[in-house]
Parts: sequence; C-alpha cells; structure tokens
Amino acid sequence: MGPATEKLLQAALALPDQERFELVEALLASHAPPEKLPFDPVWLKEVQQRSAEVDTRAVKLESWAVVRDRIRK
Repeated sequence: MGPATEKLLQAALALPDQERFELVEALLASHAPPEKLPFDPVWLKEVQQRSAEVDTRAVKLESWAVVRDRIRK
C-alpha cells in the first residue's frame, strides 16, 4: 500500500462506524460486478435470508471483538 493510500486508510479508520460502513458500501458499489458470481448461486438465497434476519433484528448480533475472542479460545 502506498503512502497516499495509507494516509487515506488512516483517515477512513478515524471516521465514526456508520460513516465507515457507508464508505465501504460506496467503494464496493463502485467496483464493476464480475460477469460470473464469485460463489455458488445457491448461496445468494442464504445471504438474502440472513440479511433479512439482521434487518428485522430476528437474530442477535455480536461485536467482532466478542467473536474474535471466542475464536481465539
């Protein structure tokens, strides 16, 4: 990563969480989608279902710190 990119990354990491998420979404949206899905199309339905569960708060989410600690144990 070059110095300009590193500086940009540090600035992005200093943003509030919501603004960082919005930045990530905008960066990903700017990327041209591949002609072929990078995963089995069957997974799309699963991802959409899980996303809907998150949106409706049907599932309890844990922070990355909690998940990371559980994995390390």
